[in-house]
Amino acid sequence: MKETQLLKGVLEGCVLAIIKEQQVYGYELVQMMRNYGFTNIVGGTIYPLMQKLEKQGLIKITELPSPDGPNRKYFFITPEGEQQLKDFKEHWNSLVVKVDRILEKDGE
Repeated sequence: MKETQLLKGVLEGCVLAIIKEQQVYGYELVQMMRNYGFTNIVGGTIYPLMQKLEKQGLIKITELPSPDGPNRKYFFITPEGEQQLKDFKEHWNSLVVKVDRILEKDGE
């Protein structure tokens, strides 16, 4: 199974976690994901996800001045987004425990 297939389900939670820590703009978010090891992430993956999160009310987008040129669209997490992130963490931790149990048994 390719990493991209596994990633689809967890990318939203990872993005919310990053945005919770600091406001970011799109290109910066892509670079941060790459720094965390998601080297295949591109803007074409992130920007549609950000639009989806905004429509769901999990983030808000605010245009702010940029020191390097035109204004940038910065992403901020909303209280609903923080709750979604909390839920994601709980589900993720539970899933990891279950998968680890199976994989450890397979290695015996």
